[in-house]
Amino acid sequence: MSDYLLSTPAQTQAMLDTVGKTRETLFDSIPASLKLKRPLNLPKGLSEMEVLAKLSALAAKNKVYATILRGAGAEHHYIPAVVKNFGSREEFVSAYTPYQAEFSQGILQSIFEYQSAICELTGMDGANASVYDGATAAAESIQMVLERTRKTVLIADTVNPQTIATIQTYTQYLDIDIRLVETKNGALDLATLKPLLNETIAGVLVQHPNYWGVLEDVGTLSVDIHAAGAKLIVYGHPLAMTVLKSPRALGADIAVGEAQSLGLSLAYGGPYLGYMATTNDLVRRLPGRIVGQTVDTDGKRAFVLTLQAREQHIRREKATSSLCSNQALCALTASVYVAVMGPQGLTEVAQHGLRRAHYFQKELAKIGFPLAYNQPFFHEFVTTGNFNAIDVEAVLDRHNILSGLPVGEHELLWCVTETTDKATLDRVIAILKEELA
Repeated sequence: MSDYLLSTPAQTQAMLDTVGKTRETLFDSIPASLKLKRPLNLPKGLSEMEVLAKLSALAAKNKVYATILRGAGAEHHYIPAVVKNFGSREEFVSAYTPYQAEFSQGILQSIFEYQSAICELTGMDGANASVYDGATAAAESIQMVLERTRKTVLIADTVNPQTIATIQTYTQYLDIDIRLVETKNGALDLATLKPLLNETIAGVLVQHPNYWGVLEDVGTLSVDIHAAGAKLIVYGHPLAMTVLKSPRALGADIAVGEAQSLGLSLAYGGPYLGYMATTNDLVRRLPGRIVGQTVDTDGKRAFVLTLQAREQHIRREKATSSLCSNQALCALTASVYVAVMGPQGLTEVAQHGLRRAHYFQKELAKIGFPLAYNQPFFHEFVTTGNFNAIDVEAVLDRHNILSGLPVGEHELLWCVTETTDKATLDRVIAILKEELA
């Protein structure tokens, strides 16, 4: 490690003297209970071959399921080999970020193509170069809707709990009031929302399809939200937009969400890809960077960094976002996936999940797993019943099947994608019917 520590002991001490700290007092803000009070006692270093053998042994402990019926924000989809092949080419992975835009035409073009795809899916006028994940995108969108006299944002409690937690973390020290709106029967209804809308409400965040898989009545909600002078943020599923109305068509001012379903593997939860798109009225409030298309002095197609309105290095004292990077490689992967699949392919993937999910739900209902929420759904749904959710998970685990996510004592959140065929779903039903009888 000594080769990578650029500061000499003398330079380190000079920096400590400048800020009036010692090595010990520099980290006073960290609670003492979290500090290690003993030496690390690191083991002796290993050779490359020994490290590989050790990691291989650890990897062998992992369980790779043959069938995955779980989503809740991270889904199992088939990724064509060409997506990873193109996404890992040297010319794409060598450039980190376009600090000198004129010399980064390749990376700028890849970002531009990604932005274009997101705009087509969401129906919006402009998209940024991506953010870290869907939860980050939702948290960043809160700042976009705030006004001088409007500091309250309403969030339906059917939004992914992890997304809500991220928003609360982002905004805990800001002059913002985040309020959760209780929903009924798995969805936000106008009768609950309308009395809460007033001149202090800056925006409303709704997930569609929501965390329980239910399709929210966004179009109806948007009318009253806008009548109250507030903005509508829709946290949407990219694939669902190929068979459902786009966020823009439903009246959204801002569309955000997680784009992991566009060619990114589960990969133990990351890295993922947060997308953000909006109308021309709010495009200057988007965080991060936006790439635009132009022509050079010879009239040839060229790309430039068009807008970086909220980044920390521009008028820092007035910045409303600290984002100064983006998920360029993940965005490239999503662009390649969208290009490979094409409009018809993306629609077919969505339709496969939609049809098979509804078939599976009906079969589950026949053996004692009725719908928890009697609402329209896309490809995720919650079942209830007399069976303990953990027991159901254990039964399917023994058959190398990852069940739906237990979200209550008797509730399971199931997800069906194009990776699961009818024969496999019938086998799951047969296993449950036999072992839980």
